[in-house]
Amino acid sequence: MKVIIPLAGKGTRLRPHTHVTPKPMMRVAGKPVMSYVLDQLRELGGIEEIIYITGHLKEKVEDFARKSLDIPSVFIEQKIQDGTAGAIALARDHVDQPVLIIFVDTIFDADLSVVNKTDADGIIWTKEVEDYQRFGVVVTDAEGNMTQIVEKPTTPISKRANIGLYYIKNWKLLFEGIDHVLASAPNMGEYYLTDAFQYMIDKGAKIKVIDVEGWYDAGKIDTMLETNETMLMKGRARRPKNLDGSTIVEPVYIEDGVTLKNSKIGPNVSIGTGSVIDESELSHTIVGTGSKISRSKLSRSLVGDDTVLDGIVGEVTVGDHSEVRVSPKS
Repeated sequence: MKVIIPLAGKGTRLRPHTHVTPKPMMRVAGKPVMSYVLDQLRELGGIEEIIYITGHLKEKVEDFARKSLDIPSVFIEQKIQDGTAGAIALARDHVDQPVLIIFVDTIFDADLSVVNKTDADGIIWTKEVEDYQRFGVVVTDAEGNMTQIVEKPTTPISKRANIGLYYIKNWKLLFEGIDHVLASAPNMGEYYLTDAFQYMIDKGAKIKVIDVEGWYDAGKIDTMLETNETMLMKGRARRPKNLDGSTIVEPVYIEDGVTLKNSKIGPNVSIGTGSVIDESELSHTIVGTGSKISRSKLSRSLVGDDTVLDGIVGEVTVGDHSEVRVSPKS
């Protein structure tokens, strides 16, 4: 089996952080989002090659991927951002067998070993959601096979959201479908991989739909903070050894090398090594490495690496190597 991981997006909804950090390398509960996916691939086994489709900050992505997983890999730059079908088309010369396609701006709970047992032409994983209008939703027949994908429906035709995780056994028909999509007029300015799946179905393919147990979005700031909370609750919590007059409200993830002074930390806080938190309160917040936060009270905040905050109260989004100070009232 081959694996395709598209990574070309700029992560605009996570700016300013993604100006310098690729979206898949943003950290949740002390771990890059991409690492959660790579860990699952390591456990799955049987992978002959991973094809990474890169773009924004591609050198950082390549370096991280090579160091993270000892599986033969190839890196292809998507120079034209023309959509998901265009991204997967770039992997054509490297795909000669069934393929697993994973978009890594989310974390999912799914048993990927099902790919070794299915007799379907493919699998698409979904998650039932209430706010179905925000997503592409998958419609199924009575046997649980996909019949169509509807983007952002106005009526509840389905609540099974497409989460960006696919297995395609009939890889030849997939690329035939991609060719058809790329030869057609773009859909809302882009070429969508899901339109290639629709082509497969129209040609008689059976794509089985499986619901994941959990799906956690890390593609924008508010959902990243929610996912941080979920990962802490699911076993990623790590309590510091030296409190130095500070109070911890579980769950938290605090790395070695973090200095706490007379502060209240938690719940749902992650802090990277080398950071100093002094006379501050943090809750529902992610802090990078080497940052210093003093005399502040932060909630629902995302703070980058090597950043200084002094006297700040409220919710903030501050990128790497920034300084924000509020002078005390005289």
